[in-house]
Amino acid sequence: MRNYIALIHKDADSDYGVSFPDFPGVITAGANLDEARAEAAEALALHVAGMVEDGEAIPEPSNLESVMLDAENRSAVAVLVPLNDSPVKTVRVNVTLPEPALKDIDAYAEGHGLTRSGFLLQAARRAMEAA
Repeated sequence: MRNYIALIHKDADSDYGVSFPDFPGVITAGANLDEARAEAAEALALHVAGMVEDGEAIPEPSNLESVMLDAENRSAVAVLVPLNDSPVKTVRVNVTLPEPALKDIDAYAEGHGLTRSGFLLQAARRAMEAA
């Protein structure tokens, strides 16, 4: 199992934001630290699963020293997020949605560094947890 550095950022009046230096554009957030870490693990797993599906190479984890050389990273708290190397079978599904809703979903997902599938999975899990 490999561990990747996640950077947790917190601005006043915002959730805890999480980014991954080894995976630019992969971001997520949580209302508290526990939620942010859980969302980070899920976002990392979903992103890497998509990379594997697309035949892309998975980068080796960076070390903390090289991540912290970037001045923009120094205001964040670094945590390790494990990536389970065992393959998870993904299944393609077909859903029917109104076109405007699909456009909204895609725009939201892209704006938050997620794929459509990743966003829909996060939304479904949150709804199930809240029930």
